[in-house]
Amino acid sequence: PSPDGTGPARDPFASARAALDGVIASSMAADALGALRGAELPLVMLDSDPEDHGAAARVNLDIADGMRQVTEHLLGLGHRRFTHLASAVDTWTFAVRARALREAVGSVPGAVLHTVTAPLDVTAGREAAEKVLSSPGPLPTALVCDDDILAAGACKAVRRRGLRVPDDISVTGFDDLALATAVEPELTTVRLPAEQVGERGMTALLDVLEGRRAEPGDLPVRLVARGSTAPPPRA
Repeated sequence: PSPDGTGPARDPFASARAALDGVIASSMAADALGALRGAELPLVMLDSDPEDHGAAARVNLDIADGMRQVTEHLLGLGHRRFTHLASAVDTWTFAVRARALREAVGSVPGAVLHTVTAPLDVTAGREAAEKVLSSPGPLPTALVCDDDILAAGACKAVRRRGLRVPDDISVTGFDDLALATAVEPELTTVRLPAEQVGERGMTALLDVLEGRRAEPGDLPVRLVARGSTAPPPRA
């Protein structure tokens, strides 16, 4: 994908059939894969829609469970007013996060969820969160962000409003990037087994090339609770 993750990269596959035995790609690169669809190259997709049948094999993470873990953590702390700071990138992985969050919050009487979108950028996340925090009505007590980059922007927005994370508003991320422990307070987020995804993807491609069935099943993810979440403030 392009460096900012919002559009296709320059097509690197002009002579794909002659140069490559197979390809591993993520859902973020889907727009750049048009040249591969008809090239009869084995394609292994990472973190991608299981209903897309163009891949010879796929390796997915249990993204929905990760967002359920985030929501259950916040609900258990007592939060009932949620804002979802959602990625503006239209890919399967972010759609799954949104659906899982909506279903988890919707199952709890009295819990409410609003959604705003932003590009995957700290500044864009900050600006989107500032709009939420300056809107009329009760403030959310939890900002649930689609990834750690947006969460870092959300934390900046909270501070600029003269509020504190997590005393006034809890903030969560997703992915457990190095950024998650670089911000203060450190982010509560979902850890994805990135190296295991790469290993499983390479193994799947070798299996396909050698005529074996790739290993099925999603890889588990894990909530890492840190300092950015706490019980909501008392009314």
